[in-house]
Amino acid sequence: MALSSTQLPQSTIPIFTTIADYRVWRRQAFKGGKSVGFVPTMGALHEGHLSLVRRSLAENDLTVVSIFVNPAQFAPHEDLGTYPRTLPHDLELLEAEAVPASTAPSSLHTPTAVFAPTVSEMYPSGIVQNVTEQKGTFVEVKGYGHQMEGMSRPTFFRGVATVVTKLFNVVQPTHAYFGQKDIQQALLLKRLCRDLLLSHPEPQNLHIIPTARDPVDGLALSSRNAYLTPEGRAVASTLRLALQAAQSAWAAGLSKGESIEKATAVVDAKGKEAEEKGLGVSMKLDYVQMNDAQTFEVLDSGVKRDQTELVILSGALYVDKTRLIDNILLGDTSGVLE
Repeated sequence: MALSSTQLPQSTIPIFTTIADYRVWRRQAFKGGKSVGFVPTMGALHEGHLSLVRRSLAENDLTVVSIFVNPAQFAPHEDLGTYPRTLPHDLELLEAEAVPASTAPSSLHTPTAVFAPTVSEMYPSGIVQNVTEQKGTFVEVKGYGHQMEGMSRPTFFRGVATVVTKLFNVVQPTHAYFGQKDIQQALLLKRLCRDLLLSHPEPQNLHIIPTARDPVDGLALSSRNAYLTPEGRAVASTLRLALQAAQSAWAAGLSKGESIEKATAVVDAKGKEAEEKGLGVSMKLDYVQMNDAQTFEVLDSGVKRDQTELVILSGALYVDKTRLIDNILLGDTSGVLE
């Protein structure tokens, strides 16, 4: 059942909770010849999301932000039930955004609509987290979802591809905006747009924006950072430092295997340092890896910089129970980041 207007937070931005109501609004945008930018989110908005919103505001007549915590991308043991849900605060952040309209510098663009559907709206056949028990229609990008993040979260990209296909079908965006922090997801979705011959958005109109970071220590901004304790936050930049060590080694001509060793050494050293300081925080490296940016396949250990084109250097690190991810693109990023 959709939320009633009395159950929704007060907002100056129209909030659509049903597909039918949103489509009435979208038809008017089509009639007016308006471009629609789209920023899909799971809520708990932060500066990273807002950087995508600002990009859309600057480039489109209208901007839609979706807020939907997608059950299909959480495995049964993951944090679906505790994932931050902060709709009132999210709306306050969106209301505060305003940028000059490109066609009329004296006017302002603000987010035009929020699409916040219920689970039953998005999954009319129902949804459970156990993939073997799911019924209905799902989308999978074969051959590109088992590497990198897919090694640790084998059903994750099936859930992402499914929900984003649904959102694209509903929102029908002219342009869509995703962050580099989830680089495999963004590249996979660009491929999805191409393979499914989507017109809204066309593949070239799915934009990947550089990762927004904490201005002090460079930590990639994420909704899950809210899980970190003060002690965990003190060591959260370890993954970034590890990736930078691998990046420096790669640039100096070391092999892929040697570069990865530099990264793991940083994590080991920071873990020992945290233990010696008595911070009471644990760190566990999930992975650090280098993958081909086109195929996502793992590079051979002996490969060096001059033998490759664009490479994704990525990793995942548990700080206590909080899983942090980050990446650095090695090589020419033209045509990838926009």
